[in-house]
Amino acid sequence: MGRAFEFRKARKMKRWSAMAKTFTRLGKDIVMAVKEGGPDPDANSRLRAVIQNAKAANMPKDNIERAIKRASDKSQGEYKEVLFEGYAPHGIAILIETATDNNNRTVANIRSYFNKCNGNLGTSGSVEFMFDHTCNFRITNQEDLDLEEFELELIDFGVEEIFQDEDGIIIYAPFESFGTLQKELESRNFEILSSGFERIPQTTKKLSAEEKEDVDKLLEKIEEDDDVQNVYHTMDESED
Repeated sequence: MGRAFEFRKARKMKRWSAMAKTFTRLGKDIVMAVKEGGPDPDANSRLRAVIQNAKAANMPKDNIERAIKRASDKSQGEYKEVLFEGYAPHGIAILIETATDNNNRTVANIRSYFNKCNGNLGTSGSVEFMFDHTCNFRITNQEDLDLEEFELELIDFGVEEIFQDEDGIIIYAPFESFGTLQKELESRNFEILSSGFERIPQTTKKLSAEEKEDVDKLLEKIEEDDDVQNVYHTMDESED
């Protein structure tokens, strides 16, 4: 298995998969998707993908419809996607994706977390190059599907890694391949359960239990912030 498989396995074992405020984050994704491409999921591939993710997270249908309606209201404020980069203690690089309607507030909050936990908020480009920006799709398991053959068929659409687990068949490709790959999977009538983007660290660093605690304190503060959508880092999370 490749880096994407190991990355996903490690993250599933962490608290991330059960993070609070999932619906709030998905609601922001819906608003941004509608603002970008309109409220019709058939004509808006980004919204279609977000709705799939919302359903996969068991977000009630009423919540989804309310978020779409709210986003269509001209009085609804705009969310801006802002990337923050920095270092936690012990040389661990951190990349933070936010969606904010008040950049000054978000900058102040993120900076305070780094300061309180002996980290350093960096400048644009200071750690982003350490991560590969990828897209992923999860489709339903197919008993008669030959994964090796399937991967070969999708190489022309950017696919780099395919693996299977209890959640379905997971497909990874570069960030820029998302639209092309989404269209191809839909044209083949595969049921897309969820999709999204991740930043996979090119290398990770092992820390002692005490050092991990230092980094986790900072990660927890960042993850609890309402403006934060995703957090990525270079700390090795594999089980010893």
